[in-house]
Amino acid sequence: MSKEEKPKKKKLLFEKLNPKERIERAKQFSAQFKVPEEAPFQLSEYKTDMVVDISNKKLAKILALGVDALADMQEILYAQDKWSLLLIFQAMDAAGKDGAIKHVLSGVNPQGCQVSSFKAPSSEELDHDFLWRCQKHLPERGRIGIFNRSYYEEVLVVRVHEQILKAQKLPQELVTESIWEERFEDIRNFEKYLNRNGTIVIKFFLNVSKEEQKKRFIERIDDQDKNWKFSTSDAKERVFWDDYMNAYQDLIQKTTTTHAPWYVVPADNKSYARIVIASAIINALDEMGLEYPRVSPEKVAELQEIRKALLEE
Repeated sequence: MSKEEKPKKKKLLFEKLNPKERIERAKQFSAQFKVPEEAPFQLSEYKTDMVVDISNKKLAKILALGVDALADMQEILYAQDKWSLLLIFQAMDAAGKDGAIKHVLSGVNPQGCQVSSFKAPSSEELDHDFLWRCQKHLPERGRIGIFNRSYYEEVLVVRVHEQILKAQKLPQELVTESIWEERFEDIRNFEKYLNRNGTIVIKFFLNVSKEEQKKRFIERIDDQDKNWKFSTSDAKERVFWDDYMNAYQDLIQKTTTTHAPWYVVPADNKSYARIVIASAIINALDEMGLEYPRVSPEKVAELQEIRKALLEE
Protein backbone atom coordinates (compact mmCIF):
# COMPACT_ATOMS: atom_id res chain seq x y z
CA MET A 1 0.00 0.00 0.00
CA SER A 2 1.41 3.39 -1.00
CA LYS A 3 1.61 6.29 1.44
CA GLU A 4 -1.14 8.07 -0.46
CA GLU A 5 -3.53 5.16 -0.06
CA LYS A 6 -5.68 5.15 3.03
CA PRO A 7 -6.63 1.84 4.62
CA LYS A 8 -10.26 0.93 4.07
CA LYS A 9 -12.43 1.62 7.08
CA LYS A 10 -13.68 -1.69 8.42
CA LYS A 11 -17.43 -1.86 8.98
CA LEU A 12 -18.55 -2.58 12.49
CA LEU A 13 -20.38 -5.84 13.06
CA PHE A 14 -24.15 -5.31 12.93
CA GLU A 15 -24.67 -6.43 16.52
CA LYS A 16 -22.16 -3.84 17.77
CA LEU A 17 -24.04 -0.92 16.24
CA ASN A 18 -26.39 1.25 18.28
CA PRO A 19 -30.12 1.27 17.37
CA LYS A 20 -29.88 4.31 15.07
CA GLU A 21 -26.86 2.86 13.27
CA ARG A 22 -28.68 -0.46 12.79
CA ILE A 23 -31.62 1.32 11.19
CA GLU A 24 -29.29 3.18 8.85
CA ARG A 25 -27.46 -0.04 7.95
CA ALA A 26 -30.79 -1.77 7.30
CA LYS A 27 -31.86 1.07 4.97
CA GLN A 28 -28.60 0.85 3.03
CA PHE A 29 -28.82 -2.93 2.80
CA SER A 30 -32.43 -3.08 1.59
CA ALA A 31 -31.90 -0.39 -1.07
CA GLN A 32 -30.07 -2.81 -3.38
CA PHE A 33 -33.20 -4.94 -3.71
CA LYS A 34 -35.64 -2.08 -4.33
CA VAL A 35 -36.84 -1.68 -7.93
CA PRO A 36 -36.57 2.00 -8.99
CA GLU A 37 -39.58 3.57 -10.67
CA GLU A 38 -37.90 5.08 -13.72
CA ALA A 39 -34.96 2.74 -14.33
CA PRO A 40 -35.14 -0.18 -16.80
CA PHE A 41 -36.09 -3.44 -15.09
CA GLN A 42 -35.19 -7.00 -16.00
CA LEU A 43 -36.29 -9.67 -13.53
CA SER A 44 -33.77 -12.12 -15.01
CA GLU A 45 -30.95 -9.86 -13.79
CA TYR A 46 -32.00 -10.25 -10.15
CA LYS A 47 -30.42 -13.18 -8.31
CA THR A 48 -32.44 -15.89 -6.61
CA ASP A 49 -29.57 -16.71 -4.26
CA MET A 50 -26.87 -14.62 -2.64
CA VAL A 51 -23.54 -16.15 -1.72
CA VAL A 52 -22.65 -14.86 1.73
CA ASP A 53 -19.77 -15.84 3.96
CA ILE A 54 -21.95 -15.87 7.06
CA SER A 55 -23.18 -18.89 8.98
CA ASN A 56 -26.88 -19.59 9.41
CA LYS A 57 -26.40 -19.04 13.15
CA LYS A 58 -25.03 -15.54 12.49
CA LEU A 59 -27.84 -14.80 10.03
CA ALA A 60 -30.37 -15.84 12.68
CA LYS A 61 -28.72 -13.49 15.19
CA ILE A 62 -28.87 -10.58 12.73
CA LEU A 63 -32.54 -11.32 12.00
CA ALA A 64 -33.30 -11.39 15.74
CA LEU A 65 -31.85 -7.89 16.11
CA GLY A 66 -33.97 -6.75 13.17
CA VAL A 67 -37.08 -8.30 14.72
CA ASP A 68 -36.37 -6.43 17.97
CA ALA A 69 -36.06 -3.15 16.07
CA LEU A 70 -39.34 -3.84 14.26
CA ALA A 71 -41.11 -4.55 17.55
CA ASP A 72 -39.95 -1.23 19.01
CA MET A 73 -40.95 0.74 15.90
CA GLN A 74 -44.33 -0.96 15.66
CA GLU A 75 -45.10 -0.01 19.24
CA ILE A 76 -44.53 3.67 18.38
CA LEU A 77 -46.56 3.29 15.15
CA TYR A 78 -49.47 1.95 17.24
CA ALA A 79 -49.17 4.70 19.86
CA GLN A 80 -48.88 7.51 17.30
CA ASP A 81 -52.00 6.24 15.48
CA LYS A 82 -51.43 8.28 12.29
CA TRP A 83 -49.83 6.00 9.73
CA SER A 84 -50.46 2.40 8.73
CA LEU A 85 -48.22 0.01 6.81
CA LEU A 86 -49.34 -2.53 4.20
CA LEU A 87 -46.92 -5.33 3.31
CA ILE A 88 -47.72 -7.32 0.17
CA PHE A 89 -46.11 -10.72 -0.41
CA GLN A 90 -46.16 -12.34 -3.84
CA ALA A 91 -44.22 -15.38 -5.01
CA MET A 92 -44.32 -18.74 -6.70
CA ASP A 93 -45.36 -21.67 -4.51
CA ALA A 94 -42.82 -22.78 -1.85
CA ALA A 95 -40.88 -19.52 -2.09
CA GLY A 96 -41.19 -18.98 1.67
CA LYS A 97 -43.92 -16.36 2.10
CA ASP A 98 -45.49 -17.99 5.18
CA GLY A 99 -42.14 -18.54 6.88
CA ALA A 100 -41.00 -15.00 6.16
CA ILE A 101 -44.19 -13.54 7.64
CA LYS A 102 -43.88 -15.80 10.69
CA HIS A 103 -40.22 -15.10 11.44
CA VAL A 104 -39.88 -11.43 10.45
CA LEU A 105 -42.96 -10.33 12.37
CA SER A 106 -42.56 -12.72 15.29
CA GLY A 107 -41.83 -9.90 17.73
CA VAL A 108 -44.66 -7.61 16.69
CA ASN A 109 -47.54 -7.14 19.13
CA PRO A 110 -50.51 -9.10 17.68
CA GLN A 111 -52.81 -6.19 18.61
CA GLY A 112 -51.02 -4.04 16.03
CA CYS A 113 -50.76 -6.54 13.21
CA GLN A 114 -53.14 -8.43 10.93
CA VAL A 115 -52.53 -11.06 8.24
CA SER A 116 -54.91 -11.65 5.32
CA SER A 117 -54.50 -14.49 2.83
CA PHE A 118 -56.23 -14.46 -0.52
CA LYS A 119 -57.12 -17.67 -2.33
CA ALA A 120 -59.45 -18.14 -5.31
CA PRO A 121 -62.23 -15.52 -5.10
CA SER A 122 -65.66 -16.54 -3.81
CA SER A 123 -68.89 -16.00 -5.74
CA GLU A 124 -69.57 -12.90 -3.62
CA GLU A 125 -66.12 -11.50 -4.41
CA LEU A 126 -66.62 -12.15 -8.12
CA ASP A 127 -69.72 -9.95 -7.97
CA HIS A 128 -67.48 -6.97 -7.12
CA ASP A 129 -64.51 -5.23 -8.70
CA PHE A 130 -61.14 -6.98 -8.39
CA LEU A 131 -59.87 -4.65 -5.63
CA TRP A 132 -62.93 -5.00 -3.42
CA ARG A 133 -62.01 -8.08 -1.41
CA CYS A 134 -58.60 -6.64 -0.50
CA GLN A 135 -59.98 -3.22 0.43
CA LYS A 136 -61.97 -4.84 3.24
CA HIS A 137 -58.73 -5.97 4.89
CA LEU A 138 -56.69 -2.76 4.75
CA PRO A 139 -54.92 -1.95 8.05
CA GLU A 140 -56.27 0.71 10.38
CA ARG A 141 -54.09 3.64 11.44
CA GLY A 142 -51.37 2.49 13.80
CA ARG A 143 -51.37 -1.07 12.46
CA ILE A 144 -49.37 -3.24 10.09
CA GLY A 145 -51.39 -5.17 7.53
CA ILE A 146 -49.94 -8.17 5.70
CA PHE A 147 -51.37 -9.51 2.45
CA ASN A 148 -50.26 -13.07 1.71
CA ARG A 149 -51.00 -12.78 -2.01
CA SER A 150 -53.21 -9.87 -3.00
CA TYR A 151 -54.96 -8.01 -5.81
CA TYR A 152 -51.81 -8.68 -7.84
CA GLU A 153 -53.18 -12.17 -8.46
CA GLU A 154 -55.52 -10.42 -10.90
CA VAL A 155 -52.57 -9.63 -13.17
CA LEU A 156 -50.77 -12.90 -12.49
CA VAL A 157 -52.77 -16.13 -12.30
CA VAL A 158 -55.68 -14.52 -14.14
CA ARG A 159 -53.33 -13.45 -16.90
CA VAL A 160 -51.60 -16.83 -17.13
CA HIS A 161 -54.94 -18.68 -17.12
CA GLU A 162 -57.25 -16.56 -19.23
CA GLN A 163 -60.20 -18.90 -18.64
CA ILE A 164 -60.34 -17.42 -15.12
CA LEU A 165 -60.86 -13.96 -16.61
CA LYS A 166 -63.77 -15.29 -18.67
CA ALA A 167 -65.43 -16.52 -15.45
CA GLN A 168 -65.30 -13.08 -13.80
CA LYS A 169 -68.59 -11.93 -15.32
CA LEU A 170 -67.13 -8.73 -16.74
CA PRO A 171 -69.08 -7.07 -19.58
CA GLN A 172 -67.54 -8.40 -22.77
CA GLU A 173 -66.82 -4.94 -24.16
CA LEU A 174 -64.51 -4.28 -21.18
CA VAL A 175 -62.34 -7.33 -21.85
CA THR A 176 -59.99 -5.85 -24.41
CA GLU A 177 -56.32 -6.23 -25.31
CA SER A 178 -55.56 -3.33 -22.97
CA ILE A 179 -57.16 -4.89 -19.88
CA TRP A 180 -53.82 -5.64 -18.21
CA GLU A 181 -52.52 -2.11 -18.76
CA GLU A 182 -55.81 -0.81 -17.38
CA ARG A 183 -55.47 -2.98 -14.27
CA PHE A 184 -51.89 -1.80 -13.76
CA GLU A 185 -53.20 1.76 -13.93
CA ASP A 186 -55.98 0.95 -11.44
CA ILE A 187 -53.44 -0.58 -9.04
CA ARG A 188 -51.05 2.37 -9.30
CA ASN A 189 -53.90 4.80 -8.63
CA PHE A 190 -55.20 2.71 -5.73
CA GLU A 191 -51.77 2.57 -4.07
CA LYS A 192 -51.28 6.31 -4.62
CA TYR A 193 -54.67 6.88 -2.96
CA LEU A 194 -53.62 4.76 0.02
CA ASN A 195 -50.35 6.65 0.33
CA ARG A 196 -52.17 10.00 0.28
CA ASN A 197 -54.36 8.78 3.13
CA GLY A 198 -51.55 7.57 5.36
CA THR A 199 -51.18 3.91 4.37
CA ILE A 200 -47.66 3.16 3.15
CA VAL A 201 -47.43 0.19 0.78
CA ILE A 202 -44.32 -1.90 0.19
CA LYS A 203 -44.32 -5.05 -1.92
CA PHE A 204 -42.12 -8.13 -1.88
CA PHE A 205 -41.56 -10.60 -4.68
CA LEU A 206 -39.78 -13.62 -3.21
CA ASN A 207 -37.61 -14.60 -6.14
CA VAL A 208 -37.12 -18.35 -5.84
CA SER A 209 -35.46 -20.41 -8.58
CA LYS A 210 -37.29 -23.21 -10.35
CA GLU A 211 -34.66 -25.69 -9.13
CA GLU A 212 -35.05 -24.60 -5.49
CA GLN A 213 -38.83 -24.85 -5.78
CA LYS A 214 -38.44 -28.42 -7.06
CA LYS A 215 -36.19 -29.25 -4.09
CA ARG A 216 -38.72 -27.84 -1.60
CA PHE A 217 -41.61 -29.68 -3.25
CA ILE A 218 -39.73 -32.98 -2.90
CA GLU A 219 -38.99 -32.20 0.76
CA ARG A 220 -42.69 -31.60 1.38
CA ILE A 221 -43.57 -34.92 -0.24
CA ASP A 222 -40.87 -36.86 1.65
CA ASP A 223 -41.75 -35.36 5.05
CA GLN A 224 -45.14 -36.65 6.25
CA ASP A 225 -45.49 -33.67 8.58
CA LYS A 226 -45.30 -31.37 5.55
CA ASN A 227 -47.60 -33.33 3.24
CA TRP A 228 -50.49 -31.04 4.15
CA LYS A 229 -48.59 -28.12 2.60
CA PHE A 230 -48.44 -29.73 -0.81
CA SER A 231 -51.14 -29.59 -3.44
CA THR A 232 -51.06 -31.34 -6.81
CA SER A 233 -51.99 -28.01 -8.39
CA ASP A 234 -48.69 -26.58 -7.12
CA ALA A 235 -46.75 -29.03 -9.26
CA LYS A 236 -49.02 -28.48 -12.26
CA GLU A 237 -48.33 -24.74 -12.17
CA ARG A 238 -44.61 -25.39 -12.80
CA VAL A 239 -45.52 -26.01 -16.43
CA PHE A 240 -46.41 -22.31 -16.66
CA TRP A 241 -43.20 -21.09 -14.99
CA ASP A 242 -42.07 -18.95 -17.93
CA ASP A 243 -45.55 -17.43 -18.28
CA TYR A 244 -45.51 -16.47 -14.61
CA MET A 245 -42.02 -14.97 -14.88
CA ASN A 246 -43.17 -12.88 -17.86
CA ALA A 247 -46.20 -11.74 -15.88
CA TYR A 248 -44.05 -10.80 -12.87
CA GLN A 249 -41.64 -8.97 -15.15
CA ASP A 250 -44.47 -6.86 -16.53
CA LEU A 251 -46.32 -6.16 -13.29
CA ILE A 252 -43.22 -5.21 -11.29
CA GLN A 253 -42.03 -2.89 -14.05
CA LYS A 254 -45.47 -1.28 -14.41
CA THR A 255 -46.38 -0.94 -10.71
CA THR A 256 -43.18 -0.14 -8.83
CA THR A 257 -43.36 3.50 -7.75
CA THR A 258 -41.55 5.78 -5.34
CA HIS A 259 -44.50 5.69 -2.92
CA ALA A 260 -45.19 1.94 -3.32
CA PRO A 261 -41.97 0.15 -4.33
CA TRP A 262 -41.34 -3.47 -5.18
CA TYR A 263 -38.46 -5.37 -3.58
CA VAL A 264 -37.14 -8.39 -5.48
CA VAL A 265 -35.92 -10.67 -2.69
CA PRO A 266 -33.46 -13.52 -3.39
CA ALA A 267 -35.43 -16.37 -1.82
CA ASP A 268 -33.35 -19.53 -2.30
CA ASN A 269 -31.74 -18.82 1.09
CA LYS A 270 -34.63 -18.34 3.51
CA SER A 271 -32.56 -16.76 6.28
CA TYR A 272 -31.07 -14.18 3.94
CA ALA A 273 -34.47 -13.41 2.42
CA ARG A 274 -35.94 -12.72 5.85
CA ILE A 275 -33.17 -10.21 6.64
CA VAL A 276 -33.86 -8.41 3.35
CA ILE A 277 -37.57 -8.20 4.19
CA ALA A 278 -36.98 -7.04 7.78
CA SER A 279 -34.56 -4.36 6.54
CA ALA A 280 -37.07 -3.01 4.01
CA ILE A 281 -39.82 -2.83 6.65
CA ILE A 282 -37.48 -1.02 9.05
CA ASN A 283 -36.73 1.46 6.27
CA ALA A 284 -40.43 2.10 5.60
CA LEU A 285 -41.23 2.62 9.29
CA ASP A 286 -38.24 4.91 9.79
CA GLU A 287 -39.37 7.16 6.93
CA MET A 288 -42.66 7.79 8.76
CA GLY A 289 -40.90 9.92 11.38
CA LEU A 290 -42.43 7.92 14.21
CA GLU A 291 -42.55 9.32 17.72
CA TYR A 292 -44.58 8.73 20.85
CA PRO A 293 -47.46 11.21 21.34
CA ARG A 294 -46.71 14.10 23.68
CA VAL A 295 -49.37 15.01 26.24
CA SER A 296 -50.31 18.58 27.15
CA PRO A 297 -48.85 20.41 30.19
CA GLU A 298 -52.24 20.10 31.85
CA LYS A 299 -52.16 16.33 31.39
CA VAL A 300 -48.63 16.15 32.79
CA ALA A 301 -49.77 18.08 35.88
CA GLU A 302 -52.72 15.74 36.28
CA LEU A 303 -50.46 12.70 36.07
CA GLN A 304 -48.15 14.14 38.73
CA GLU A 305 -51.14 14.66 41.05
CA ILE A 306 -52.16 11.02 40.53
CA ARG A 307 -48.58 9.90 41.17
CA LYS A 308 -48.50 11.90 44.40
CA ALA A 309 -51.79 10.42 45.57
CA LEU A 310 -50.55 6.89 44.84
CA LEU A 311 -47.37 7.44 46.83
CA GLU A 312 -49.37 8.74 49.79
CA GLU A 313 -51.61 5.65 49.99
